[in-house]
Amino acid sequence: MPTITCRYYDLENLVGEAFSIERLEELLCLAKSEIKEFDEEEEELKIEINDTNRPDLWCAEGLARQIACHLRGEARDYPFFSTVPEGGEAGSTSLNRILVEEGLEKVRPFVGAFIARGAALSDEVLVQMIQTQEKLAENLGRRRATVAIGIYNAAKISFPVHYRAVDPDATSFVPLGFEEEMSLSRILEEHPKGMEYAPLVSGFDRVPFLVDSAGGVLSFPPIINSRWSGEVMVGDEELFVEATGPDLKTLVLALNILAANFADRGAAIERVEIEYPYDSPFGRTVVVPRPLADPVRMARNDFSRSLGEEVDAETITSALTAYGCRVEKDGPDRVSVAAPAFRNDYMHPVDVIEDFAISRGYGSFEPVMPDEFTVGKLAGSTAMADVARDRMIGFGYEEIISSMFTSRADLVEKMSLPTDTRLVEVENALSESYSVLRNSVLPSLLGVESASGTALYPHRLFEVGEVALLAPEDPSGCVTRTSLAALIAGAEANFSEIHSTLGLLLYYLNMEGKLRPIDHPS
Repeated sequence: MPTITCRYYDLENLVGEAFSIERLEELLCLAKSEIKEFDEEEEELKIEINDTNRPDLWCAEGLARQIACHLRGEARDYPFFSTVPEGGEAGSTSLNRILVEEGLEKVRPFVGAFIARGAALSDEVLVQMIQTQEKLAENLGRRRATVAIGIYNAAKISFPVHYRAVDPDATSFVPLGFEEEMSLSRILEEHPKGMEYAPLVSGFDRVPFLVDSAGGVLSFPPIINSRWSGEVMVGDEELFVEATGPDLKTLVLALNILAANFADRGAAIERVEIEYPYDSPFGRTVVVPRPLADPVRMARNDFSRSLGEEVDAETITSALTAYGCRVEKDGPDRVSVAAPAFRNDYMHPVDVIEDFAISRGYGSFEPVMPDEFTVGKLAGSTAMADVARDRMIGFGYEEIISSMFTSRADLVEKMSLPTDTRLVEVENALSESYSVLRNSVLPSLLGVESASGTALYPHRLFEVGEVALLAPEDPSGCVTRTSLAALIAGAEANFSEIHSTLGLLLYYLNMEGKLRPIDHPS
């Protein structure tokens, strides 16, 4: 779970109210957080956030924003979260712009930015800003693979900014932390950040590059900023904040969070317009910061049914409003709930109900004692799976344990299945490697075998694990089954041996089996 460090007095200033350490511990429950350490002499807090789905809370500003919203009973307004500039439609010359050039589609296609003016950086704000930048890039951005963030002195930058694909051997600048000019290729080989993040751009003939209209270099994303504009210092009052990555929605979420943070510090936020020569999820002209998620529409009865007591519409509205949400009527006995723009974690009505319960307070619900006495034990299917494991180990097989989540390539392409094979897919997959649920255990075994060529033969492997199968007749659309698969590999491997293993297993499970031939593309 993310852990952040902040000053006690800074948190109080952001909330706008003084409180005791005991009161702070209570208020942090609103953000699923708790104090891990408190250095009274230095007034330094270490706070653990027990929610990986809320990156907006991974900073002092986010925690204070959630607490202050609850204390005020409503969220503050952030007028810059809009799809168009205040002065007109997208494309207006009133906005600073980033012009994206051809050639970045397969490297790092998307960029976004905003400008924060009017709040001079103090030592504490600079520390918090760097901490938030690192947390977002490392966790939300998967070590810069999905999101990399750069912060610059905006006073030095001439707009429009150009996002280009350049030859790494023919392009050079002075990177942050160095005194001499270096080519991009050399940065990847010699600069500490270049060596650490080189795999993100390796294998491409052209790499991303940010320059302003006067030719001043901003950065080599996602590797390193330039020393000229990327060395932000205490006292700077104009900041240009950009992010690049392959996922525009995640990139915009990170910028929305940072924009809200700077606004909470007193800065005025100016949106930036990005013009793409290719399509993006938001079109070819995108204004950032911008709203992200659609409202969740649900029945009022969903709250009562999930929480075990009757909840009226007024209580729903007041509690969710005090948690920062926008609540509107959506017909008789229905509501529409929208999370603020710096959140994108609502996937289901139950997520809204959880926020309602947190805002109202878990202690406000009437405890209900169990009216049935039961003794826990393993489910029959689990007990049977354990027996099967014991028998397979006794037969001389080695057990593997692999993830139920895998890639479509492993289940379909490598198994020679038709390309239109339907699988249970993850709607918001962050990685292709974990984008579907397996429909068979066998590909997992074959994956292990493919990497075991140097191990002494024969190989006898098995796995007992869950698989997900599409089932349109089921309310959830799929069912989960426990499956066993085994393989033998070696010079003497034959059907008779695996057949005898199956016969023994069925005997010890007191089951009957019947073999039948099938046609299978594998």
